[in-house]
Amino acid sequence: SNELVECVSVQVIVPYRGDHYDVLRLKLVGDLGQVLFLPYHLKDDTSIRKALKYSNVVINLVGREWETKNFTFADVHIDGARRLARLAREAGVEKFIHVSSLNADPNPQPLILSKGSQCLISKYWGEQAVREEFPDAVIFKPGIIYGQEDRFIRSYTYFWRRQLRALPLWKKGEETIKQPVYVADVAAAIMSAVKDPDSAGKTYQAVGPKRYQLSELADWFYRIMRRADKQGYFRYDMRWDPSYLLRVKMSEKLLPGWPVGALSSEGLEMV
Repeated sequence: SNELVECVSVQVIVPYRGDHYDVLRLKLVGDLGQVLFLPYHLKDDTSIRKALKYSNVVINLVGREWETKNFTFADVHIDGARRLARLAREAGVEKFIHVSSLNADPNPQPLILSKGSQCLISKYWGEQAVREEFPDAVIFKPGIIYGQEDRFIRSYTYFWRRQLRALPLWKKGEETIKQPVYVADVAAAIMSAVKDPDSAGKTYQAVGPKRYQLSELADWFYRIMRRADKQGYFRYDMRWDPSYLLRVKMSEKLLPGWPVGALSSEGLEMV
């Protein structure tokens, strides 16, 4: 029997900031000439309009787990998300997908920081801003994402994250629950939402299939690396170690744009 095979050509435009060599490797993940790059600035409407001009689907992956001198959480997660959603609607984009965060909340429970996670607060208001500008937007709220060169698994093995052989965790990690999700699964879910007409206006929580105590995951990381026995690894409660919290503050002051080992008060609060 003869079968008609439909071939769909997809062109991907990757807006970027900084050095183009950081994104150039992505040119090889698509067909010849179908992965294009365009420099942009989140506060510049003109550059964003150029990136959106010929797109029928826009996926917003812009986000940061700490503030810099140029961009606050509000700049990125609220104002930036609103601007992207508004310009996408004005450009006639058919589907806008906004990636937020699990546990985004206007009033998160404070633990380390007196006012709670400002990142999660801004993520929540960013979702509301997107809904106001693009009511049919699809919102994804992923949990902690793991994959190659991630900022989850690698962060617990970095020397600046540890205190010599010890790993400081909030209440030893025994009261923190994680449901890690693989990065390729999140990408597959987003692509499914792109193709599904019924996804318009919906919100999805993207988490992995199993729940773990953070203490279990940390022990497993070090066991796999064979550090648990050879180096005498152990966990302790960071609440009773002022020197460690001082190290976090030093990391923020010395390198505010990129904290050493991604170690920051906001990062610990989110975890």
